[in-house]
Amino acid sequence: MAGLNGQGAIVTGGTRGIGLEIARALLAEGAIVAICGRRADSLRDALASLAPDGRVVGACCDVGSWDQAVGFFDFVDRELSGLDILVNNAGVGHFAPVDEIAPEQWQEVIGTNLTGAFHFTRLAAPRMKRRGGGFILNIGSLAGKHPFASGAAYNASKFGLAGFTEACMLDLRYDNIRVSTIMPGSVQTEFSSSTTGADWKLDPASIASMAVHLIKTPARNLASRVEMRPSRPRKR
Repeated sequence: MAGLNGQGAIVTGGTRGIGLEIARALLAEGAIVAICGRRADSLRDALASLAPDGRVVGACCDVGSWDQAVGFFDFVDRELSGLDILVNNAGVGHFAPVDEIAPEQWQEVIGTNLTGAFHFTRLAAPRMKRRGGGFILNIGSLAGKHPFASGAAYNASKFGLAGFTEACMLDLRYDNIRVSTIMPGSVQTEFSSSTTGADWKLDPASIASMAVHLIKTPARNLASRVEMRPSRPRKR
């Protein structure tokens, strides 16, 4: 499988956790990477961490805002020679019973996890078509097929992302744009409520390794959905 030398890539939520590791893995393959995040301090730290690995740029962006998404793509158009890879990774979670979760929390989860993926896919697809193809990878979750109590907003966003991914795959496949999703189980990141005693969880670098593997797979092939689980989850 060929490397990704010179290919332009976007990783949303690329300032920490899974997104940061995916950005690092893409840089190692020779891609030119643009990351975004909502916090300027996290963005600055991520860019400093990634700079030794290759050419990386970044800007602040709330993916749930269409205007900010448009602004970010204007930035990418100036900084990258073209767009070949989009990783929709940005995600947030608010967890509470459905009769207790605040409407603004619901809107933030759906806006980031699902609407954000739409915004970036909507903006990326025409650019990829002009390039003759590309790869869109959505980072979902096993919460997109297994609901849990207090997960109404998060489950809805990830169930929706799974359906969105499959519809996009059908819409874009004949434009040489492959669309896939990785659906991890528990991952050891800051997103989790605690990292203490969490060695059994998936390593973000393992998700990144799978992401690069999917992107580098020969163009005639598509693994449309990959589920990843800890091999030895904590016994209940």
